[in-house]
Amino acid sequence: MNNPIIKEILSQLPEDKISDACFEGANIVLYTKDKEFFLNNNGLIRKIVDNIKKRVELRPDPAITIDKEDAENIIRQSIPEEAGVDKVIFDPQRSRVIVEAEKPGIAIGKQGEILRDIRKKTLWVPLIRRKPAIRSQLIENIREVLYQNSDYRRKFLDKIGHRIYDGWIREKKNEWIRVSYLGGGRQVGRSCILLQTPESRVLLDCGVDVASEREGYPFLEAPEFNINDLDAVVLTHSHLDHCGFIPYLYKYGFRGPVYCTAPTRDVSALMLIDYVKIMRSNAKEPIFSIDDIKEMVRHTICLDYNEVSDITPDVRITLYNAGHILGSSMIHLHIGNGLHNIVYTGDMKFGKTRLLDTAVTKFPRVETLMMESTYGGRENVLQSRKESEDEVADIIKETIKRKGKVLIPVLGSGRAQEVLLIVENLIRTGSIEKVPVFIDGSVWDITAIHTAYPEFLNSAVRKQIFHKDQNPFLSDIFKRVGSQKERKQVIEETGSCIILATSGMLVGGPSVQYLKQLADNPKNTMLFVCYQGEGSLGRRIQRGEREMSVDGGKEITQIKLDIHTIEGFTGHSGRKELLNFVYRCEPKPKKVILNHGESSRCLDLASSLHKMNRIETSAPRNLESLRLK
Repeated sequence: MNNPIIKEILSQLPEDKISDACFEGANIVLYTKDKEFFLNNNGLIRKIVDNIKKRVELRPDPAITIDKEDAENIIRQSIPEEAGVDKVIFDPQRSRVIVEAEKPGIAIGKQGEILRDIRKKTLWVPLIRRKPAIRSQLIENIREVLYQNSDYRRKFLDKIGHRIYDGWIREKKNEWIRVSYLGGGRQVGRSCILLQTPESRVLLDCGVDVASEREGYPFLEAPEFNINDLDAVVLTHSHLDHCGFIPYLYKYGFRGPVYCTAPTRDVSALMLIDYVKIMRSNAKEPIFSIDDIKEMVRHTICLDYNEVSDITPDVRITLYNAGHILGSSMIHLHIGNGLHNIVYTGDMKFGKTRLLDTAVTKFPRVETLMMESTYGGRENVLQSRKESEDEVADIIKETIKRKGKVLIPVLGSGRAQEVLLIVENLIRTGSIEKVPVFIDGSVWDITAIHTAYPEFLNSAVRKQIFHKDQNPFLSDIFKRVGSQKERKQVIEETGSCIILATSGMLVGGPSVQYLKQLADNPKNTMLFVCYQGEGSLGRRIQRGEREMSVDGGKEITQIKLDIHTIEGFTGHSGRKELLNFVYRCEPKPKKVILNHGESSRCLDLASSLHKMNRIETSAPRNLESLRLK
């Protein structure tokens, strides 16, 4: 309790009321053995929060909480049956109990009255979580890792708090900010940006380029990067080109935090496990192990959108909805005491989709905008959603008519769920014939995570999910494929059908297995709905390659099926949307740095933005550094 900020807080509270004080990351947690003080502190904690402008929570000391078995009985009796309580999981080190319920609103009660009642009777702090509509063993495993490591987590979070606050009142001198592109500079893939200040070393994303054999990983050998000095990683979203190298950091001893939203943590873990499996199935040695992925999960700190959090003594972040995939974020970085504000968009969609709300454009302050440019070239004018959906309906109808199968290679997260909703809607409204839709790869588990976090989806899908009989993800048209035997049945015994399989760029995974079997039949169709990375099999086919090697190159298969590309479903912004995003950005940035785009597209967009907005723009290459202040 020697920390200056904790001393300041304790000086404002009655003596002997607080038995322990510690940090949970940027949050300050006080424990009390005084039952009455826990249940009613007469607004003292609120007053302290207003004074120091930090999040402070009062909890009961573990010594006064009632027995877990008795507490569980009280919880189950207190919450109405229609709430659908499932698991009750205790976190004894932090005096918290997590209650999974089908209907969290009912479990919480009017204005939180049921939670207040549970606190009073049990002296535990209840937290209500939504039970996923689709059960996923992998989600349960991820949560298990966190619950099993509760004691470790408490110490880890306290250590982070000390790193943030031990210099709380220290004078800041000689302030400067530098960003270095260790990946994602004039390329799509291996996004990785190092932010440096005199106090901090923070990575924004740390991904892999799955389409590249030779240059797949970020330049961590760059002289400015030292894993021992790294304070934190802030992850925008769960695609491998942004998260795929993070477990490698843990393999080599990093034990700092990863900040992201809860869905990003869960989906990243699934994508990374899938990545290891695909590497093994392609007879490659994985660059990290499942244990390294668990280590990443163990060190992840989840933030909600719009939640402000200090992550080092001079860097404060806020995550905002990026509209790209479930839980995807733009990172607002407030550096120093008002010194400079950066918005790093990660991947973002400035346009409404069936799944998500559009990316946010209002920020407290922004001097520098670091923005993606995947579809930033002059030629990247994307179709409207309606045109794209009509085209999908026509392609599927035509394929069914000739008794063929439709293969849609998808990224496990984002495009897959978007396409599921579109196909479900087309079938439900009678626009296309009812055929089975087979789901293979990590898609099923990631769809389950979508049902666990409906608050991250747009209001239309949220409403459907809350009414079980209308939940589009639970439609009887969807069939899960879980084995090689089932895959064989889909190919040989099923008539016309739609197959969604990972990976989206045909770089391993079930999508490649299906293509091998379906390629030589012109009745079948392959439909690309997501970006195809340079060097990937998907990109080569788009460019006209009509042969693929099978069984390690021993055999060549002719690609005779029908091939279509529809870019209108992308989770990225098209050129018009990118220009519009900068135009609508509040406040207007003074500088725009373009990344995550092929060289010509980055340069093209940089030039257009400079001319239209009369602001400074740049498109750095990998290994270039820029001083921002």
